[in-house]
Amino acid sequence: MPHDRFHKALAGELDALREKGTLKGAETVITKVIPAADGNGPRYLLEGEGDRPFLKMNSNNYLGMSLRREVIEAEEHTTAEYGAGPGAVRFISGTYRQHLELEAKLAAFHGRESAMIFSSAYATTLGVLVPLSNADTVLISDELNHNCIINAMRLARPQDKQIYRHLDYADLESKLAGSAGKAKRAVVVTDGIFSMRGDHAELPKILEIAERFDKEYPENVVVVVDDSHGVGAFGETGRGTEEFTGSRPVDILIGTLGKALGVNGGYVTGSRMLTEYLRETAPLYIYSNPITQGESAAAAKALEILDSEQGRRLLAHLREMTKRFKDGIVALGFETLPGEHPVVPLMVRDTPKTNALVKHLRQNGILATGLKFPVVPKGDEEIRFQISADHTPKDVDVTLAALESFPGR
Repeated sequence: MPHDRFHKALAGELDALREKGTLKGAETVITKVIPAADGNGPRYLLEGEGDRPFLKMNSNNYLGMSLRREVIEAEEHTTAEYGAGPGAVRFISGTYRQHLELEAKLAAFHGRESAMIFSSAYATTLGVLVPLSNADTVLISDELNHNCIINAMRLARPQDKQIYRHLDYADLESKLAGSAGKAKRAVVVTDGIFSMRGDHAELPKILEIAERFDKEYPENVVVVVDDSHGVGAFGETGRGTEEFTGSRPVDILIGTLGKALGVNGGYVTGSRMLTEYLRETAPLYIYSNPITQGESAAAAKALEILDSEQGRRLLAHLREMTKRFKDGIVALGFETLPGEHPVVPLMVRDTPKTNALVKHLRQNGILATGLKFPVVPKGDEEIRFQISADHTPKDVDVTLAALESFPGR
């Protein structure tokens, strides 16, 4: 049966995205990885670009774990012994010892009672926030939180949903005050690191506010932090925004295995009661296969490396490269935002110029991400660079030289 009217409707929606400026377009396809050599970090060959190597300046692989031989070997060995996939969801017969070992290591790394893994960090956030929201709950979120939190808010059915202005904790206080006496439970949710800007939540302040209002809510004020861009990339030992801000442990911490740890999957960590509850109520956990046995072993190895002297050296190098790059773009007369996270925004503040700079960088063999209106507000257009421990001083200097040669700067 032909579906011409259906396809016409889909095409119309794609045209609307194109006109709005949010169409992603064709994906860049990597066809080969060239190992680090001669003072260069890894380079990548792309489909349609022949043998021309590209430098990734837009990867979440903050510590270069995805290419580390020890991590790869952990996955290969486990896959050979236990198979390529779990073959079932966790509660049927899809739980392997590698899953339990990884969960125990994540809980210990974060100093929590318990942890549980999901198929992705996105699924984790939806799998945590939706079951924790009921008709007596108010959900309160920072306005610049990640899309996974936004969609979790949309899917959840609490009594009320509130958005506070970005990092405006007086506004957070007013939202909590306004819902006191109406809702039994308040869930305050924030990113640890805001992925588009590299700035961070002031967790001690949020926890202080939550504690002050806690007595107004019969089922407490619960603070949830998605620190997917923080864990492994921020803080002296890579324990993320909690460590960097000197915060006590937040009530519920969400992280990812797919950024600084270089593998795949997401996780939540907190009290044992929390994970017992979520294992019984989170559909994205219950009815989805877990990450593979090999991925679990690889993530455990990456976590082991992070929590070692080798990990401290990687983090120190990451901080050094981040500072080198940030200082370099400021010296060239570009604007950035304050902060020490390896997400380094170059504020262009103009959509055509952002497009032109992304194109210029690609012509110079550098992959970078342009963020434009309406993805960001008008006047906040930027190039989001992401530094990795894979990067060398030569890589940073090559990128700075390309920026210096941009005709429109």
